[in-house]
Parts: sequence; C-alpha cells; structure tokens
Amino acid sequence: MNNRKLKNTLSYIKIYFGIGISVTILFSILILVLINGIQNLSFEFVFSLDAPRGFSLMPMLATTTVIVVLTLLISVPLGISSAIYLNEYASSKSKLVKIVRSSIETLSGIPSIIYGLFGFLFYVIVLGWSWSIRAGIFTVAIMILPIIIRATEEALKAVPMSYRMGSYALGAGKFYTIRKVVLPAAINGILASIILSIGRLIGETAALLLTAGTLLDMPVNLQSSAATLSVFMYTITIEQGDMNRAYATAIVLMALVLSLNLLANFIAKRLKRD
Repeated sequence: MNNRKLKNTLSYIKIYFGIGISVTILFSILILVLINGIQNLSFEFVFSLDAPRGFSLMPMLATTTVIVVLTLLISVPLGISSAIYLNEYASSKSKLVKIVRSSIETLSGIPSIIYGLFGFLFYVIVLGWSWSIRAGIFTVAIMILPIIIRATEEALKAVPMSYRMGSYALGAGKFYTIRKVVLPAAINGILASIILSIGRLIGETAALLLTAGTLLDMPVNLQSSAATLSVFMYTITIEQGDMNRAYATAIVLMALVLSLNLLANFIAKRLKRD
C-alpha cells in the first residue's frame, strides 16, 4: 500500500512538473515578446492604410486572415470527410486503407519547405498562377490536411462503440448516427485538429514565401502576390534586422491566433449544442 501511494505521488509530481515547465516556457515567451514589442505597437502600425509600405500591418493582416479562412474552408470539410470514411466506412483490413493511412502519416512529417517547393513548381510554374494568394492557399491546404485527418480519426476512434450500437438499436441509420451521435461526441478532438491547423497556418513561412510571395501591398484579389504576418516578420528580421517591428508584429500574430482559437471554440460549442 505504501509503495502504491509512493508511486501515485511520484506520478503526480511528474505530471505537475511537466505542466509547470510548459506553463513557464509559455509565459516566458509571452513576457519576452510583450516587453520588447508593446512599446513599438500602435494603432497606426496595425491598422493604418496610409502608412509607407512595411510600416503598417494592415495588408499582411488582411492577407493572413484571407489565407487562414479560405484554407480552412477547403481543408476542414475534406479532412473530416476523409477521417469519417477511414474510421466509419472503410475496412481496417483493406490494403488500400493501410496504404492511405501510411501516406497520411508520411505527409504529416514532411517539412513545410518541401510543400513550398511543390507549390512553387506546380501552382506557380506549371499552372501559371505566379506568386499569388491562390497558390499559397492550395499549398498550405495540402500541408494541413494530414493533421486534420489524423486528429479527427483519433477523435472518432475515441467515441465508444456503445454510442453507435445504441443509435442503431433505436432504428437510426449509419449516416444519421455519424451526424447526430458520433460527430457531436468527437467535436472536442475535431476542434483540437482545427486549432492545431490554425496555429501552423498562421506561423507558416517557408511554404507561403515560395508561393504567395513577399509583396507588402494590400491584396486586390486571390491572384495578387502578398505577404502574411509571418513572412513579413521573416523579411524584416533577416533582411532589415528590424527587431522592433518584428516583436510588435509577433504580438499581433499571437492576438490573431488567440482570436481564431476562441472563434473555433465558440463555433464548436454551438454545433455541439445543436
């Protein structure tokens, strides 16, 4: 009994120690960015449309928002539908399914620069889209698709089979069971996949650098070349060494991530309630 208590105590210590390290690192990053960036942050720097090129974040903020929203509109339905098919309809013993799952896991580990090179060669060169928001959207949509599929599939697997059996016993069909029973029960895991995707999208640099371009003007349409916030941070840090604007941009970037995550949580709660 004493040994069991000791093991439990040690387990709790390890868990809280890991949580403490994670929280400490998170707040250290936040404090560092805030201390160095808050003094350079102003309303004009974020929202001005009349400031010289590179001295207002409004064009990059608009570009980032458009790319994130349109990419999610493409990837989320495809990713969730693929996960539903793999988990609910496809046979786990099928060789084709095993190949598909193996391919998805492989795609999840490919560096973003490889996706960028693919997007540059296929969308920019072969299709002739040039550097454009459209090329960037389709490139990063492919990049985050494996993340959504794998996380959603794991969320669906976590739903107890008794939920499905109970629904079937009441006379519900498979599609109705998935839509009304399985998906609401797995909504938290699906939401986690979307939040992870948002984080990777907003922080992505290499793939968008090679496809969407680095132009700091306000985008006119999806055929326009434009820079996101992360690409802007990269260019002013590496090419100009302007750390003041880089830290100020980082604050806006973190605020955007937080806002989109809160919005995703709100939508998920509404869907779960309905």
